[in-house]
Amino acid sequence: MTTSLAIEYIPRRMEQLGYGEEYYMRFVYLWLQPNEIRQLNATSEFYILVEDPENISVDSDMGVFNLSLTYINQMEYEHQGLIIVTNLSAKNNGVHFIQVIPKKNNTHGHKR
Repeated sequence: MTTSLAIEYIPRRMEQLGYGEEYYMRFVYLWLQPNEIRQLNATSEFYILVEDPENISVDSDMGVFNLSLTYINQMEYEHQGLIIVTNLSAKNNGVHFIQVIPKKNNTHGHKR
């Protein structure tokens, strides 16, 4: 997913979830050391992958994105819950996300 497509997608997704415009967005770039595994706890927000990273695995409660897994017929760009980001390379590597955080004082009263 490109950044511009994600920026277009996020407002519709937040409306579907009942938040309307009551959210924050942050651009996040994770820089990973060789073979590093990083865990993100995203129980009250979600992350949108905004590229097709090579040699990176993103695994979460929502699904997986890993171009090296040729037996998977669907990759997920939206991730929530416990997110495990793994650098599959022996070199430094990075991955771009947009973090979407619902505002705490949500007037709609919906929870994710």
